[in-house]
Amino acid sequence: MQHTAAAPRMPVEQLLPEFCRSGTVLRIIILAQALAILLALVPGVTTEFWSRLGLISLFVHWVTLPLLALLCVFQRYWRQFSPPALAWFFLLLLLLISLVVGTFAHQFLQSTGWPGAGDYHSFLLQVLLMSLLVGVIGIQLGILYVQQRLRLDAQARAELDALQARIRPHFLFNSLNTAAELTHSQPDQAEQALLDLASLFRAALHSDTAVTLEEDLLLARRYLALEQLRLQHRLQLEWRVPAQLPALTIPCLTLQPLLENAVRHGIETRSEPGLIRLELTVGVDAVSLLIENPRGDGRPHSGGNGIALSNIRRRLELMYGDKARLVAVMSPDSYGLKLTLPLPKDSTDARADR
Repeated sequence: MQHTAAAPRMPVEQLLPEFCRSGTVLRIIILAQALAILLALVPGVTTEFWSRLGLISLFVHWVTLPLLALLCVFQRYWRQFSPPALAWFFLLLLLLISLVVGTFAHQFLQSTGWPGAGDYHSFLLQVLLMSLLVGVIGIQLGILYVQQRLRLDAQARAELDALQARIRPHFLFNSLNTAAELTHSQPDQAEQALLDLASLFRAALHSDTAVTLEEDLLLARRYLALEQLRLQHRLQLEWRVPAQLPALTIPCLTLQPLLENAVRHGIETRSEPGLIRLELTVGVDAVSLLIENPRGDGRPHSGGNGIALSNIRRRLELMYGDKARLVAVMSPDSYGLKLTLPLPKDSTDARADR
């Protein structure tokens, strides 16, 4: 089984904000309006303040909105540029839009007799110099934003390693107990159990790695095979996973602790057989995985540390931010955990192109 880096350093261009998101658009529009107010407050201009503010606001938003629209529509292309090329692309695009809007604005101001219009070339030079200054400031703010994201990414990788280390001792302890029981009670199946256990050990030793969704599902199957040998008929499984899985990377051993939680609280606490159901659904922009187990009948579960689901949530948060969710789905007879993971951009674009 091959592993990939758990929290690989993201390319700088992928750390830039999403210009198609409403929150990003709203923040930029607010900044643009603040710039318009600042320009309207420049001393030494005799034109009435409110009319000046209205015209400047109109001009600034005429430049800002087309710029945001173009950055949103063509982001899948410009995000492939190198950081210096991105800076030049943004600056040239801003100047081009300012040139076009400035030309129409001068014609409009001259037709209305606005005294601040002046000569066309002087007016256009002022507009381009102002846009150049704003563009340079915007690039500097973007550099600071990317540097902050990189620092947070490094911190997140360190916290992710610490959280993984807190989960693994409990997992290894249970796995060793299972292997010991199989060795003494069912020696004919001990070999396969030890092979499964070796794969789980190998995954657990890679504290700084991540795996694909398919690989983590395979680890989950190996874990369930060990538990089914230990619990025999008490553990029944229903596995609903599509044959074709997306190329999605997740923290190593994400699913195994969730299944262990289902075994400990839904099977070990019951005197009757119980069914654990795992169902994976691939949507347009996300993958949903539901792990459902019956509620216990009041019997205490076996000793050991409980699975810290808050740690699992934190691991997902460190890798995906607020795009991943782990929520409880409860009914009178069952308890479930629904895990939602975002699909990578290339997978979403490929589905959209089909």
